[in-house]
Amino acid sequence: MKNEVVMQSAGTLHGQLQRGLGRAARRAADKPGAGEYVYDCIRRDPRYDPQCETRGLYYARLMVDLELPTGPVAEHLFDPADAWHAEGDEWRVQLALDVLTELVRLSRREAAGPLRQYAEEGDHWFDALDALTGLGDPALAAGMDALVAARCDEAALDCLISDPGNPVIESWASRQPRIAAALTRVRENGRARRLAGVGTGERGDRSERTEAELLDMARRRDDGAVAAIFELGRRRAPGLLDLAEEILPQRPNRWGGAVCRALRQYGPEALPRARSWATTRGGCADMGLSILARYGTHQDIPLLMTELHVALERRDWGGAAGPIEGLGRLRAGEAVPLLKTAWTESTYSYLRPRVLTALTRTAPHTAESYTIEGLWDCEEGVRQVASQTAPLTPETRIRLQRLHHDDAEEPGVRATAAGRLM
Repeated sequence: MKNEVVMQSAGTLHGQLQRGLGRAARRAADKPGAGEYVYDCIRRDPRYDPQCETRGLYYARLMVDLELPTGPVAEHLFDPADAWHAEGDEWRVQLALDVLTELVRLSRREAAGPLRQYAEEGDHWFDALDALTGLGDPALAAGMDALVAARCDEAALDCLISDPGNPVIESWASRQPRIAAALTRVRENGRARRLAGVGTGERGDRSERTEAELLDMARRRDDGAVAAIFELGRRRAPGLLDLAEEILPQRPNRWGGAVCRALRQYGPEALPRARSWATTRGGCADMGLSILARYGTHQDIPLLMTELHVALERRDWGGAAGPIEGLGRLRAGEAVPLLKTAWTESTYSYLRPRVLTALTRTAPHTAESYTIEGLWDCEEGVRQVASQTAPLTPETRIRLQRLHHDDAEEPGVRATAAGRLM
């Protein structure tokens, strides 16, 4: 089980660092003890959802700015607790591995030492190996080819070779026949998929069926049901709305998931049913709110406001995402106080790109301070929006220049920052 994390108040530097807020990155250099807070966040991963939220580059940049050594991060990797946690907590060391990887990209090449050692000796060795491979530098992974060939089965090798042109993989393949065979296999599979296309014949068969026939196929709940559901969605067939009321209350199941994905293709024509779903609070309520967030009109603002208020009271950060998107799209000025609360308090940093977009639409002047802060945020999406919208001042120009020239930064953010500086 994941280490217990006590989230500190959002008014403290520690709590802001846990949330990945840009204001903490800007404050840290002037605050005694900031380095220990950074290390604590790396040791006790504070993310609400590690699969969605990013923190590696954020904490790595703080380590560079505060001139923090990598030793405490390496000590966390090789803590005796690693073996005890190996089976029950796949995330115990993932953030530390991410930070070390980003430190290498930030030219702190000494961080590759513990990363490599963990790949050789650690319980979650494959994650470290994957990180080393992703750096694309054969010098950092030199001599590890025999270990890779001995430890990895075919499935693991295929997973490791996400990019057949990676120079690390090519270097290993030149010395290890098993890796060379895996590289050939991955390349051939990629070519075969490109030549085959995606389901062209099957779609032609489905497109000839009537809506009633497709609904009958969908209700059979067999392998063909998902394809029928997607075809109904492609046509925006009214019958899929009826089918949703049969299937969605029975979720989770694969057919309910397919219905949700298919309904995302619908537009304003689904609003009457969506309003009914959202207000009756049945098994279709979440889907109804999702449709209202995407296509609702000003008459839906009170409902979206209520949903956002309830989500924030419950600390249901995932549940706040839809209402925030909808209120931002509708430019609902009454939502601004709740948006500011969500920005500051949320422990789910993946929510903040939506919050910042909503703030820039509903209250551009108020949003300025948040866009400036967003240039230092942990989330790529926030930095992207902030790079597009932050007012140009001497401070923000310097920050945009750093984002533009930073090889560790995401390409989209670098390009946006460069565009603002032209």
